[in-house]
Amino acid sequence: MPMNKIKKLIKELCPNGVEWKKLGEIGSFYGGLSGKTKEDFVNGNAIFITYKNIYSNPKLYMNPIDKVHISKNEKQNIIEYGDVLFTGSSETPDECGISSVVSEKPKENMYLNSFCFGFRLNDKSVYNIGFLSHLFRSNEIRAQIAKTASGVTRFNISKKLFANLLIPLPPLPIQTEIVRILDKFVEQQEQLERLIELKKKQYEYYREEMLTPKEGEVWEKVIMSDVCDLKAGKAISASELNDSNAYPCYGGNGIRGYISKYSHEGNFAIIGRQGALCGCVNWATKKFYATEHAVVVTPKNGNDSRFLYLLFTRANLNQYKSSGAQPGLAVNKLNELYFTIPSSKKQKQIVKILDFFETSIATLTSALELSKKRYEYYRDKMMRF
Repeated sequence: MPMNKIKKLIKELCPNGVEWKKLGEIGSFYGGLSGKTKEDFVNGNAIFITYKNIYSNPKLYMNPIDKVHISKNEKQNIIEYGDVLFTGSSETPDECGISSVVSEKPKENMYLNSFCFGFRLNDKSVYNIGFLSHLFRSNEIRAQIAKTASGVTRFNISKKLFANLLIPLPPLPIQTEIVRILDKFVEQQEQLERLIELKKKQYEYYREEMLTPKEGEVWEKVIMSDVCDLKAGKAISASELNDSNAYPCYGGNGIRGYISKYSHEGNFAIIGRQGALCGCVNWATKKFYATEHAVVVTPKNGNDSRFLYLLFTRANLNQYKSSGAQPGLAVNKLNELYFTIPSSKKQKQIVKILDFFETSIATLTSALELSKKRYEYYRDKMMRF
């Protein structure tokens, strides 16, 4: 078990428990860029660390393309190896103070976003930088960080309260073992993410290939009304939606919520017909409810429902929306669109191949989610001390 060695090390190296320290006792804070205008971020000459870079990466992405103009004798704080960077504000207190550690020595000067701040240890040798990347994103520490934020529509970190944040200081052998275990989960996630990205690219390539007629193949040019029936669903009140209900309810942009009744049963493509994003195509299965903003596609003349879903997804139906304050897609207009389709036998062959890729992506995505949950479980367990 991953925890066994950790418990043994704690018993040996700190039998009286792990020491905890206030951030203000072991380091100091510094702010991001100051005195900058929008023009300084056009054709800049120095690396600029964005809010998103910090928010998205437990370990800072060290090859950003964002630039800011820094004058020759300008005094601004420069990021160093071993620093921990934090987002300073957010729309919710739970998302304030998201951390990112500088785990590599910068190759050139790097400057921090003005909406963020940095923390620098007085003695960098007491912490494994990898340990800090896991520690500051653990539930134990995140719960403390959330209490340092205040606001109404936007929440901001209080540096005074943040300085009182308590973090554990286990002996380095314990930190190193924790990093070894947790980094394995991170490496697994990164590998799965690369595989998912590869499968998605393969899927997109083959979808374009297979939905385009090849030389010598006979595809028929048809009008929408020849291959399927289009019918919008029925309106419901918002009070009928509840996450505890059994059946998904489809609106103009996909699942709107869940409802206790269903209007359709089977496998259908659904076209959203209301709003700026109208024309989006979803795939509904089993029992579901369709509102008046969802057009249910029922195939006819031997056409395959799943093939039509793939065909319409690729067709960018949003381009046919009406103009105005509330854009929409008229069913009559959709019925007049032309498509080129192969025989029903060929349709099923295409569906079988493309569904294989979608199944592979779904399987890898499930594995990724499981790996993330396992990582979070062990991370939070290890950081309780």
